[in-house]
This record gives sequence, structure tokens and C-alpha cells, in this order.
Amino acid sequence: MTSEERLGWRLTVLVPGVLAFLSMIGPFSIDTPFPAFAQMGRELPATAGQLQLVVTVYLAAFAAMSVLHGPISDAVGRRPVMVVSMAVYVAASIACAFAPNLVLLLVGRAFQGLSAGGATIVSRTVIRDLFEGATAQRLMSRVAVIFGIAPAIGPIIGGLVLQLGDWPLIFVFQAVLGVALVLAVVLLLPETHPRERRTSLRVGEVLGGLAAVARRPAFHRLAWSTALIFGAQFLYIGGAAIFVVDVLGQGELDFWKLFVPMIGCMMLGSWLCGRAAGRITARRLTSIGCTTSFVGGVVGVLVAASPAATDLPWAVVGISLVALGNGITYPTMQLLLLDLFPGRLGAVVSMSSFLALILNAVTAVAVTPYLGSALGFATAALVGVGAGQLCWAWHCAIEDRDCAVADVHAREPVELL
Repeated sequence: MTSEERLGWRLTVLVPGVLAFLSMIGPFSIDTPFPAFAQMGRELPATAGQLQLVVTVYLAAFAAMSVLHGPISDAVGRRPVMVVSMAVYVAASIACAFAPNLVLLLVGRAFQGLSAGGATIVSRTVIRDLFEGATAQRLMSRVAVIFGIAPAIGPIIGGLVLQLGDWPLIFVFQAVLGVALVLAVVLLLPETHPRERRTSLRVGEVLGGLAAVARRPAFHRLAWSTALIFGAQFLYIGGAAIFVVDVLGQGELDFWKLFVPMIGCMMLGSWLCGRAAGRITARRLTSIGCTTSFVGGVVGVLVAASPAATDLPWAVVGISLVALGNGITYPTMQLLLLDLFPGRLGAVVSMSSFLALILNAVTAVAVTPYLGSALGFATAALVGVGAGQLCWAWHCAIEDRDCAVADVHAREPVELL
């Protein structure tokens, strides 16, 4: 009997399934409206640049609140934060559906971003609350597989919803999904952070916990490594409306041509990560994933510089390899981050999410709109994966140095008094 079988079906299948759907609401909410941008531009009215704010405002709000979701859950428990956040998300989605102009739509999107992190961020801590070692890695990988579906099915579902009605129906669908997740948390998810392990909700305690995380160099090396490498993939997610329609010349129902191979590869990587649990060390597995992403970045530039730059499927081969590496790396990197501060899991997830979201928000408004070509997207992605690879190599070098120093001290003779 495996360890998962001994733990029971509810903890190893049902709970990770609920957590996966909670974690996917954040990325799902980013790109579901993409197919409706043309219709929204005509009816609101708004330019393509103004509509990019639909992504940027959501990400900025998500990032701003992400700093607090985790520490609050450390203090009051996981379930209350997720339930309240998803209830606000439902209300914000309804507000978006009835927005008569771009300004009010952006207000609704801001509240969607402020609330979505309560599910996406806090859900990551639950696996670590319950499990350790190879079991935690396997279950985190299962969550990552379903989490990875969100960016792929978001634009596809958005395009299908548009066949049933106008663009507000997309936000009605998001509201219905939010209601379903509230019910799932209330009915299926146990509270995994008992009172005796909770921290104080005082402002000083919350800020102190975040500061303690932010002061640790190892946290930054790991957090920036995963943020930069995933940020390379996010260039294509956040800029899908530009890349698919303007660069590749595809239509509103063709977003799957980017998202299916890219997210399919990420899911494959997450599955491989789960299969490797207990067989390959976390460090070696992460190195394999980072290298795979870097190779994907190089392949992307080579293809984009060739005559096949905008031909499918060649145009998405490079970013699909980047996504494969992300899938291998992400679950293990999350556990490495969480293990740095076992008593402040929420604070760790919040700070790492904040860094990644700020990077993605800045990229969405300051980089993505100006790429304009397949080579522009590929070059920016290569810069991201290269920087992430350097952060990981730096972390490994520091670990090796510390181990060598510890080994020298261990061999020194002890002077007896």
C-alpha cells in the first residue's frame, strides 16, 4: 500500500483537486476576456492599448493584496480567507458584467484582482500544512497540472461564451465559477492551520513576518528564479491578444493554437515532476527544469529569426519548451521556498507571489505592448529565462559554498578543556 493510499482518498485526491481549482482562478481570470477584446473595444469604446489595462489593473491589484492574503491566513486560518475572498470575487465579477464603460470595468477588475489571491495564494500553503517530502512533491505536482490548465482553457472558454452572447457573459461565467468554489471550500476543504500554530493578526506581527522573509537572501534567489522563468512564459499569456491576433494573424477562436501546446507542455512537466518525487533530488530536478526552459528560450529566438517565425506550430515550439521546464521546476521550487520558513508558510507564498505579480504587471504594461513581432516576444522570453537560470545557479553556488564551510568546521579537531 502506498503512502497516498494510507492517507486516504479525501486527502490525496479530493483536497488536491479542490486546491487546484482554487489556485487556477487567478490565471483563469487574466485571459478569459481576451477573445472579447475586439467587441469590448467597439462597445465601451476603447483602444487596444487601453484594453491592455484590463490585464494590467487586475495584475497590479492582485500583486498589492497578495502581500496580505498569506499572513492573514497564518493568523486566522486558511478557510476564512478563501471563503471571504471568493465571495468578493463573485461580487466583482458581477460588477464587471454590468460595467457601462471602461473605467467602471477596470474598477471591477481591480476588485477581482484584490480578491482572487485569497484562493490562488492561500491554497498553495494547504499542501505544505498537511504533507512533507516526496508525498508533498507528488501532490503539489497534481495541483500544478490542473493549475496549468487555466491559461489554456481561459481564452477557449471565453471564445465559446462569446458564441452564446456578448462580452458581459464572460464575467457572469466567472461569477458562477466563484460561487462553485465558495461551496467547494465550505463543503469539502478542512481547516489545515490549527489555532495553536497561528500567528498574531497585529499589524506589527504581520509586517514583521513579511520583513523576516524579505530579509533572507535565499528567498530572493529562489523567488526571483521562478518569477523570471515563469515571467518569460507570461509574456505570451499576458500578451496573447497581441501575439495570436496581431503577430500570428489568427482569429478570436484561435487562442488555443498558442495555449494548448504551451500549457500542455507545462502540465507534462508537472506530471514528470510528480513521477520524479523520491527518485531525483529537488536540486537536480530544478536544474533540469531551468535548463529545459533556457533551451526553449534559445529555440524560440532561432525560430523567430527564421522564415518560419509566424508559421504554426513552429512559432510556439520555443515557448512550449519554456513551459515544459516551468512545469518541472515550479512544484519543487514552491516547496523549497516554503521550507525556508515552516512557521510562516502564508508569508512566504505571499512574498514570492508579490514579486512575480509585480514583475508580470510591469511587463504587461511596459514591455508586452511594444514587442510587436515574433522575434520581439522570443528575445524578451530568452532574457527572462536566462536571468532566472542565473539566479538558480547563484543559489546552488551559495549552497555548495556553505556546505563546504560546514564540512571544514565538522573536520576541525575539538579542543578538550
